[in-house]
Amino acid sequence: MNDRRRGGRAGARQPRRDPDFYPEGYEDERDTTEVPDGVRLQKVLAQAGISSRRGAEDLIGQGRVKVDGQVVRRFGAKVDPERQVIHVDGKRVPTAPGLVYYALNKPIGVVSTMSDPEGRRSLTDFLPEVKERLFHVGRLDTETEGLLLLTNDGELAHRLTHPRYGVLKTYWAKVPGPIPRNLARRLKQGVELEDGLAKADDFTVVQEHGQQALVEVVLHEGRKHIVRRMLAEVGHPVIDLARIQFGPVKLGRLKPGTVRALTPVEVGELYASVGM
Repeated sequence: MNDRRRGGRAGARQPRRDPDFYPEGYEDERDTTEVPDGVRLQKVLAQAGISSRRGAEDLIGQGRVKVDGQVVRRFGAKVDPERQVIHVDGKRVPTAPGLVYYALNKPIGVVSTMSDPEGRRSLTDFLPEVKERLFHVGRLDTETEGLLLLTNDGELAHRLTHPRYGVLKTYWAKVPGPIPRNLARRLKQGVELEDGLAKADDFTVVQEHGQQALVEVVLHEGRKHIVRRMLAEVGHPVIDLARIQFGPVKLGRLKPGTVRALTPVEVGELYASVGM
């Protein structure tokens, strides 16, 4: 029997999913993400701050954009930015309208609430006027300064604070010195507190000067006053404490009492850190 009687052009009548026709590892790139009355994908990416529309077209053409897990290469593709999940280079892009993401350098003396019945300064005093209700991601005690994240993305806020996802937080603490060489090992092995064992994910001496030292503590759990209690337990009670990083987001040069919007890249990295 010749090839034409068996099907004409080689494979012309083979079904799309025939494993003998498609090579191992083949990815079916038929576009099933189209929303007829949606918004053009390059416009959505541009509005999210990823790039210009022209740059977004390049990303699409290079196969670097996925919608609902599927590579989309068509420049005219239309999507629903409110319902569909879009990734660029493996990082999720915040596209739902109305979602906001902020970093705040909380000063000492400010309570980590959106309002305070006792009239103390709260987080709202430092935020731009937004219509949406914001969630503060985790807390810092009144005498601790540093990075707080705020958003109206409830699912992201929940995951960032849930122990299951193990998002790391980095603190700088000024403590009495000198620091013994075995302190890092002791903190990583864990110290027993009244509410159970507490372990640091990392510990570094940043600087020692006279009878004081600046140390860096990294941990993923968020029990109340955990850094202060751990360091006090090992004989180095905190003098000053600041959080300098939350997951992939760094405090940088943000001054106390000031706020900035997170970049699309930072938001994408936050999503990635919690599997979104």
